[in-house]
Amino acid sequence: MTSVTYRDAGVDIEAGDALVEAIKPLAKATTRAGVLGGLGGFGALFDLKAAGFVDPILVSTTDGVGTKLKIAIETGIHDFVGIDLVAMCVNDLVVQGAAPLFFLDYFATGALDVAAASRVIAGIAQGCKISGCALVGGETAEMPGMYAKGDYDLAGFSVGAAERGALLPAGVQAGDTILALPSSGVHSNGFSLVRRIIADAGLGWESPAPFAPGKTLAEALMAPTRIYVQPMLALHKAGLLKGAAHITGGGLPGNLPRALPEGHGARLQGPWPMPAVFPWLAQTAGVAAEEMLRVFNCGVGMTLIVADADAAMDVLRAAGESPFVLGEVTAAEGVVVEGVERLFA
Repeated sequence: MTSVTYRDAGVDIEAGDALVEAIKPLAKATTRAGVLGGLGGFGALFDLKAAGFVDPILVSTTDGVGTKLKIAIETGIHDFVGIDLVAMCVNDLVVQGAAPLFFLDYFATGALDVAAASRVIAGIAQGCKISGCALVGGETAEMPGMYAKGDYDLAGFSVGAAERGALLPAGVQAGDTILALPSSGVHSNGFSLVRRIIADAGLGWESPAPFAPGKTLAEALMAPTRIYVQPMLALHKAGLLKGAAHITGGGLPGNLPRALPEGHGARLQGPWPMPAVFPWLAQTAGVAAEEMLRVFNCGVGMTLIVADADAAMDVLRAAGESPFVLGEVTAAEGVVVEGVERLFA
């Protein structure tokens, strides 16, 4: 009888081992105070006291990258989706006043391509370094028959902590100013619509990007999600941040209310600065302004609620950000966008 191996069934244990070895120095470079041990155990250990917390509350998040992965897979641009994965998690931590502590990833594929997977995980490590959290572990699942050749999927999981009295939102009231931090582009939401628009326009990923001279569509659209952790923690430490909303799926109307007290809303003043990709998408496919605002971040990656806008912008600029005033908190529910007809002109 012929002996059958796991490799015959489509799973390459040696490739998995090679990936683990490639990951170890990437993970080691992200270590921070509180991390105990390294990769290789059945679980990761973290010492909150060693990280400097006295009376901490843990905050946890999980997310993925969505169909932006299709562009990475079809073009071979694997270097940035790991940053997206981290950003989608840690940006959700910091809006609650939490500092990201550690991150774990889940990488699933049909047949492991060590080179491509290493590039993805290098991006995850880079995102962890930007946000100040440690890559403490993860899971690589090789599942023949579950994925088409070359396909993979990603999920991320992050844990952060805040002192008990520092959780956000806190003290938000009508009249507070809403500041915006710019996005780098589409970030990691709405790519099913982006892909549909590009297909209907008869364009390919190697086509020149009409909104980004010198770049292909793939290169322009793969710009990673911005990570806002360090500027926001600086603002929070200065006692100036009352609330924040990460603008992801659902856009401004769907996410901004999550940072507001019951019975309150927001009045936003348009137009505001936004990357050229958004007017191009709207005009190319005739997407209504209301739909654009509901699907995409439209140039606003993060909103911050503050009482002292001038002081807050000074702190943010010192941290390398380019904030601008977006609007104000109102005593009436709902997000009202004034000048919406000029947003995508």
